[in-house]
This record gives sequence, structure tokens and C-alpha cells, in this order.
Amino acid sequence: MLVTEFDFHLPPGRIADRPAEPRDAARLFVFDRAARRHEHHHVRDLPRFLRAGDLLVLNDTRVRPWRLRGRRPSGGAVECLLLRLDDARGEAFVKPSKRLHAGDRLAMEDGALELRLLAALGGGRWQVELAAVNGDVAAALERCGRAPLPPYIARDGHEDAARDRERYQTVFARVPGAVAAPTAGLHFTDALLQHLRTAGVEIAFVTLHVGEGTFAPLRTDVVEQHRMHAETYELPPATAAAVAATRARGGRVVAVGTTSCRVLETCARDDRTVAAGSGESTLFLYPGRPVRVVDALLTNFHLPRSTLLMLVAAFAGRDEILAAYREAVDRGYRFFSFGDAMLIV
Repeated sequence: MLVTEFDFHLPPGRIADRPAEPRDAARLFVFDRAARRHEHHHVRDLPRFLRAGDLLVLNDTRVRPWRLRGRRPSGGAVECLLLRLDDARGEAFVKPSKRLHAGDRLAMEDGALELRLLAALGGGRWQVELAAVNGDVAAALERCGRAPLPPYIARDGHEDAARDRERYQTVFARVPGAVAAPTAGLHFTDALLQHLRTAGVEIAFVTLHVGEGTFAPLRTDVVEQHRMHAETYELPPATAAAVAATRARGGRVVAVGTTSCRVLETCARDDRTVAAGSGESTLFLYPGRPVRVVDALLTNFHLPRSTLLMLVAAFAGRDEILAAYREAVDRGYRFFSFGDAMLIV
């Protein structure tokens, strides 16, 4: 398959730069595969489409506030996205990287942190070292760091930064480690989760720390030649037991987001249950690769030619998904991280 087979026209105005308020006010495109029917609702209506005995699987990764703004020695603006950090040393994307050199020291977040460039790794990626003016580095990052929003979302001012840190985090985030949010989970409120529990829907968790691969475009023309960046995951024994119990009672396993879907399918067994465990997933799902565990999928609307769109197409069919996306564009649905949602049943 060619990557161009997953293209569609997406007007720039359809890409959301602000989230819906409240969270569950986002629109919900419901795609019934068996009936070949589309309906249009809101995320708060989700209990109408799930039933007692279903299992909702959420990704409880917590996004680290590792996006920093600062100044280079010449006074020009610079931005840093930390990718990993061991004590005070790690790796980061730094832009613009032109005219930066190893040994440069950059004042970040009004001088609260100093970023020292150790070695260029190519493509705007650097080995770096951080120092905090007051306190330790971890505390300074928690205090001053910004939400690692996708690069197409522009922000100015500290007020937006504080609000984004809260909204670019799920209400059930627990395990720090992601450099991007599991965005389908952003639509849930505590009240909606309680409503689902009251209706008899069981809730379980997996962890997948979204890595820098989520920002990487496909660099091949052929879909099957793409290799996914490894991302750390954990599927707890309690979740494996919940999947087995759901199978036994005839319920559906409903993955919230492509990240939860990838963990479940990474750990899939032939009997459509899962094995508990942890490790790194490089699973790449696209049409022709079977989805063995997940029965229904709640996901955001993704960008053209993306691995996320290919995963959704693996679940529901390329032609069917592209037709649904065209309808979503025509109806004014909002796309990508802060956009609306699709439920595929």
C-alpha cells in the first residue's frame, strides 16, 4: 500500500487549537460498522452506545511538562522539547537549531532553567544538560515547564500555558512518562466515568508512554516499510483478568485511543484475551493486519497520511474511514489533539 492512499483534504480551519469545554462537550461521530450507519452526538452521550458488561480500557500515562521556551545568547527565541532526562542530562529537540553549537548555554523560562547543548545528534535533536537556578531540575520543570502541545498549536503568555497544562492531561493520568497526551482520553470527565460505571461498564487501565515517534511523519512511500518508534507500555494483571472476564460474559472490549489499542494488540493472545506484561511496543497496525482483541474504538480524528489514521483504517477499513472523514470534514468536526471524537462499534 502507498502512503498516498491515506490522504484526504483537510482544511486548516478544521484543526482544533482549543479543546471543547467542558471536556465531554466534544462532538462524537458514531460509526456502526455492521449497519454501515453514521450518527452524530456528543461525548457526553457515550453511555447510550456502551452497555452493561462492556470493558472500557484507558491509558493512564501522565504527560510531563517538558516543553520550554527561552533565549539564545544572541537574544533570539528558542524552544526545547525534552525527550528523556536522567538526573540533569538527556536528549531534546531544540529549534531553531541553525547557528546553535555544542557548548551554548540557553536561558529557559525567564532564567529559571539553563539548557546547555552538549552534542548535536541531527535533525534538531541534541544531547543536553539542564541546571536550575533555584532548587533541583525536576522541581523547576514541574514549576515552569509547559504542556508539550503539537507544533501546529501556537500559544502566547503564561495564562495559556497554565491552562494547557491542565487540559492536555487526562483526568485519570497517573504514571509520568509521556511527551504527548493520549488525546482520546482528554474527553472524559470524572462524572462521565462514574455514569459509565453506574451503567455497568467496567473500566480498566493500561499504560503506554507516548514518545517522540508520535511527531514523526512517515518517511517512506510504502506503508509496510514504515517502522514505528518503540514506546514503553505496561498491561497490569488486573486488566488482563478484566479482558478475560469480558470475553466470558460476552461483553465488548472498548479501547479509548490508539495508544490503548496498541497495548491490547501488542499483548493479544489467539483466544482474543491478553497477557499481562510490560516492555516496548513497536506494533504498527494498518489494513491487512488483524485487530484481535479490540471490539470497539473511541479515537480522535487524525491527520492525513498518519500512522494513527492507518490504525483506524485497520480497524474499520480504509475506504469506509476515508468516507467517514470526508463526512466529518463536511459537517465541521474538529481534528487532531484538541478535536472531536469518533466511536467505531
